[in-house]
Amino acid sequence: MMKGNYSEQEHKMKKTIEVLLHEFGTIRAGRANAGVLDRVTIDYYGTQTPIHQVASISSPEPRILVIQPWDTSSLKVIEKAIQTSDLGINPQNDGKVIRLSFPPLTEERRRDLIKQVHKLSEDAKVAVRNVRRDAIEIYKAKKKKSEITEDDLKTAEEDIQKMTDQFCKDIDLAAEKKEKELLEV
Repeated sequence: MMKGNYSEQEHKMKKTIEVLLHEFGTIRAGRANAGVLDRVTIDYYGTQTPIHQVASISSPEPRILVIQPWDTSSLKVIEKAIQTSDLGINPQNDGKVIRLSFPPLTEERRRDLIKQVHKLSEDAKVAVRNVRRDAIEIYKAKKKKSEITEDDLKTAEEDIQKMTDQFCKDIDLAAEKKEKELLEV
């Protein structure tokens, strides 16, 4: 068995961190960030479509997002989707564009967002640990079939554990960075 051949597990763990960072990007931190609209979809001619696919989104000021739909008939639908989303922002529609003003975060909202960051990071750690568990099960099955030796199994378990620990540290660092961002706003 080749030592260090864990590319599939590493890929899955990297993907978990990518998803986590994307989720962190959708958490509203008091500044205008087009990423907060990623989860908001509208019914556009019978298809659930993300807002960024039907409109241009710009940030003319640090706390304002401007959404300009390519089809002005979708203004009302976009406005309704934002109102019913969990963003907590009331859109202002002037007939041509929708403006979103991001108010400064209250202390209570900051605590809620930090709890959300902790939950997302814990979920990511669970996903990484699940990848570790699955990988170790694969190597145990190989050992049972006598495809690898006991020493190879121990080496694989140690290497996968080290990789898991490193990815968990990366998750903690990302969560810490996002938490600082929420506290600084």
